[in-house]
Amino acid sequence: MLVILLVTGCQNSEQMSITRTDDELKPSSQTHPGKKLMETYCYTCHGPSASHDGRLAPPMIAVKRHYMRGGTSEKEFILEVQNWVKKPGEDHARMFGAVDRYGVMPEVTFPDEAITQIADYIYNNELDLPDWFRQDCEPKGKQKGRGQYGKNKG
Repeated sequence: MLVILLVTGCQNSEQMSITRTDDELKPSSQTHPGKKLMETYCYTCHGPSASHDGRLAPPMIAVKRHYMRGGTSEKEFILEVQNWVKKPGEDHARMFGAVDRYGVMPEVTFPDEAITQIADYIYNNELDLPDWFRQDCEPKGKQKGRGQYGKNKG
């Protein structure tokens, strides 16, 4: 009886591993390698916990929303993030308000694979919102004197 249970149990576990879907094999947002890389390298300046006035750069959620305007594909998003990180410059900036406020991002050297993993994580996952973000940067509709993501400085 014990032998029959063991043989049946082994056959069932083998069938389960064969019938897994591709989604089950993808890393979850908690285990995605890009999450740890982003928290380690990007959150120094782009982290969600800095105050609105004490920031060194826009939060990653603002970067994501800005770069994903107009139905940007995952491939386009990753390529644009790679291009910016490899060679940031005012002449090809996409976040002009951030450049005006914080300056151009300094050049950093990350392996291409790390940038790809970070961009993939950003594109495919929800990011933490700073406490002030909803109030100051969420789209407000067509209110006089307001941009799409925030209120006027002056």
